[in-house]
Amino acid sequence: MWYFTEMVFCTRKWEHDRKTVARGLLRLRDYPEKYFFLIHCEGTRFTEKKHQVSMQVAQAKGLPSLKHHLLPRTKGFAITVRGLRDVVSAVYDCTLNFRNNENPTLLGVLNGKKYHADLYVRRIPLEEVPEDGDKCAAWLHKLYQEKDAFQEQYCRTGTFPGTPMVPPRRPWALLNWLFWASLLLCPFVRFLVSMVSSGSSLTLASFVLVLFVASMGVRWMIGVTEIDKGSAYGDTDSKQKQSD
Repeated sequence: MWYFTEMVFCTRKWEHDRKTVARGLLRLRDYPEKYFFLIHCEGTRFTEKKHQVSMQVAQAKGLPSLKHHLLPRTKGFAITVRGLRDVVSAVYDCTLNFRNNENPTLLGVLNGKKYHADLYVRRIPLEEVPEDGDKCAAWLHKLYQEKDAFQEQYCRTGTFPGTPMVPPRRPWALLNWLFWASLLLCPFVRFLVSMVSSGSSLTLASFVLVLFVASMGVRWMIGVTEIDKGSAYGDTDSKQKQSD
């Protein structure tokens, strides 16, 4: 799926990724439709160990410490801005948080658990982002210091700066889901009814077993995505210094 949606793949080795990312961005320059290019500048997910290592790097570079974020990796952001300049009109800086200290997981979503998110979005015209690599890096570090201040305010007050906006509910998303669910589940339901009506105990037992194994497999794959089972990228000081 990622390949056919023209994702830009990285190995987290800058010598190799420099060319790969540049080629991927070049293909996107003449893309005929509107699109968003999503980039997580931290390069990895937040853990206490990675945060500790990241702040050691910040101290060594003379940068202010961040309380709620990892130090951003500036090279990937700089080459992205350079590759998409004059094509993309703006950078949308998004800061996400969840109410009541909720810790969402895909497994929780699968189990029907409800989460309440607040998203703070700022639109920054691309003209305001410096073209020079060093200046762009300094701009990104300043942006993350601002993001850290927004996150700190949310932790203290439960709100982001500015006037909150709640988007209206749109019925079309639900109707679209119901249409495709009905269309795709009809053959499965007919197959299930014919299997039950066949009366074969062995067939029914096999079908239940297949469903159970599939359910466990999905839950196992989702469990792999949890933060504590993520990659060790960013865990060691030496790796962070080499890659940024």
